[in-house]
Amino acid sequence: MRRNFSICRYPAAARLLICGLFLILGYGCSGEPGYKAIDFSLTVKVDQPNRLPNITPNLRVGIAAMISPKETIVFYRELLDYIGRKMDRDITLIQRRTYGEINELFPKGEIDLAFICTGPYAVGREVFGFDALATPVIRGEPFYQSYLIVHKDSQFNNLSDLRHRVFAFTDPDSNTGALVPKFWLWELKQTPGQFFSELNYTYSHDNSILAVAKGLVDGATVDGHLWEYYNRRNPFYTSMTRVIKKSRLFGSPPLVASEYLPAHVKERISKIVLTMHKEPEGRQIINELMIDRFVVPQETWYKPVKQIYRQVGTDTSATHEAKKS
Repeated sequence: MRRNFSICRYPAAARLLICGLFLILGYGCSGEPGYKAIDFSLTVKVDQPNRLPNITPNLRVGIAAMISPKETIVFYRELLDYIGRKMDRDITLIQRRTYGEINELFPKGEIDLAFICTGPYAVGREVFGFDALATPVIRGEPFYQSYLIVHKDSQFNNLSDLRHRVFAFTDPDSNTGALVPKFWLWELKQTPGQFFSELNYTYSHDNSILAVAKGLVDGATVDGHLWEYYNRRNPFYTSMTRVIKKSRLFGSPPLVASEYLPAHVKERISKIVLTMHKEPEGRQIINELMIDRFVVPQETWYKPVKQIYRQVGTDTSATHEAKKS
C-alpha cells in the first residue's frame, strides 16, 4: 500500500537533519510557501547485490550441546584442531543447545561444518543446505541404534510396561532420542501424550542417562553409541541402568559441510578426515572417541530414517506436551 509522504512526519531529530539539508537547497520544513513535497514514486531502480554468506578464513564448526558426552568435548576439539592444522586454518567452535539451533546456522551462511543428527541430515538437507563428508565407524559398523533404558532395579521389561509412567526424550530433532520412541508408539497407535503420564526433554543423552540412573524418570531413549561410550569409559551411571529395547540400525550421525563452502575445501577436509586413522596423531584422537575410522556415507544407510518420518509424519504434539527439564 502506497502512503503519501511528508518530511514533517519524521521524528524531530530526523526533521532537523533533513531541514538542514533543505535550507541549503532553499526549501523549508513548515507550511510556508517555500515548502515543496517530494514525490518518491519518481525513482530509479537500482539492482541490489545478492546476499552473500558470511565467509571467513576460519573454519566455523558447530556442535550441539547434546552431540556427545560432555567429557568428550575436549577430544572433539582435538579432532577439529587436527583438521584446522592440516588445512592451515584456525577453528572457531560454535556451540548451541539443540540440533535445531545448529541446523539453522547453515542457510544463513554462519557455519561451515557440524556434527549433526541423523534425522535432520536424512530429511533436511535441501532445507538447511549441507553435504555429508564423513560418517564414523564405531565398533566395526557405520551404524547406531536407539537404546530404551530403565533403572536396573525397576520391574520394567518392555515399552508397554512404561505406560502412564514418566519418560524422557533428549532433543525434539533427535533420531534416537525422540523420533524412534515416537515411531514405536505410532506402531501401538499411541502418541507420547496419550501413552506417558509425563514427558520431559533433557537436551542431552548423558542427562537422560543420569535422569534414569537417579530415578528422576522411569525410562528414556538414548544414542546407543553414547551409552556404550559411558559404559566402557565411565560406567558409574550406565551401571545403574538397563537396556530393555534396541532399535533397528541407522546410519551414524555424519560430519557435514555447508553448501557455501567451496568444493575444493570440502574435498580437502573429507580427505583429511577419511585418512586420519592412518596417522599416529589422528589415530590417537579418534581412539579417545571410540571411533574406528571415518568413511564416506552412503545414502542407503539413512533411508530407514526417511521411512519413519513418512510413517510418523511431522506431528509435533510431543513437543508441546513435553516439559523442559
